[in-house]
Amino acid sequence: MALVNSTSNGRGFQGWKRSILIALSVKNKLGFISGSCPPLIITSKDFQPWSRCNDMVTSWLLNLLSKDIGDSVIYSKSAKDLWTSLEHRFGQSNGVKLYHQRKELSGLVQGISDIASYFTKLKRL
Repeated sequence: MALVNSTSNGRGFQGWKRSILIALSVKNKLGFISGSCPPLIITSKDFQPWSRCNDMVTSWLLNLLSKDIGDSVIYSKSAKDLWTSLEHRFGQSNGVKLYHQRKELSGLVQGISDIASYFTKLKRL
């Protein structure tokens, strides 16, 4: 079963990120990307289960990335490192895009649209 239903190509990262956070929370694996479930030393008795879970989360994330993006993060040491790399690359705000969204939002009017359509457009922006 897929973790979420869309792959990321870098666009719409914030929405994709929200989907991933929800899905990992449901599976009780959020700590592997948040850092609250840090790597264990190799001699720890819990290292193997931690390593399996970390590899599983890493695999989920890699399968939800476009090939180009996945290839650039495939050698990350942990799911946390992979996630941090993605956030650093795609999580930054884009001033130009923000300007255009604000401009589009300020020009939005209901016009002949029904209230549900207008509200949906408003929420999307």
